[in-house]
Amino acid sequence: MNRRRRKRTGYSESGSSSDIAFLLIIYFIVIAGFNVHKGLLMHLPVKDSVRLLQKEDLLRFEMDSTGQVFYLGLAVPPAGAEEIILSGMGARSNRAVILQVSPQAPWQKVVSFVETAQKLEVEAFSFSIMPE
Repeated sequence: MNRRRRKRTGYSESGSSSDIAFLLIIYFIVIAGFNVHKGLLMHLPVKDSVRLLQKEDLLRFEMDSTGQVFYLGLAVPPAGAEEIILSGMGARSNRAVILQVSPQAPWQKVVSFVETAQKLEVEAFSFSIMPE
């Protein structure tokens, strides 16, 4: 008696591969909802808004290659920079903080300064890299 044997189908020929792919897509969509990325939330200026700043309203800071912060040519510790920004922002409401960064400055020091400005709710903040 000859029995007919079923031919085994490969993984690629069966419909289960599409089921697994569909389940993986659902899984990654659900997981992506829990993966929260936090960044620096800064208020951007409104389109077509005009804001005039006087030179006296600018608080200019510089950061050298070691991460040391300077204000008016004098070295300032991080707490001192925070105090200068607070006192400057209290004197006038139209103040802006500018940070000029050396290209060799440690990035973590720059991020810490930006976080300080964000914590103090500085509305006008700008930073640029010093020319070499």
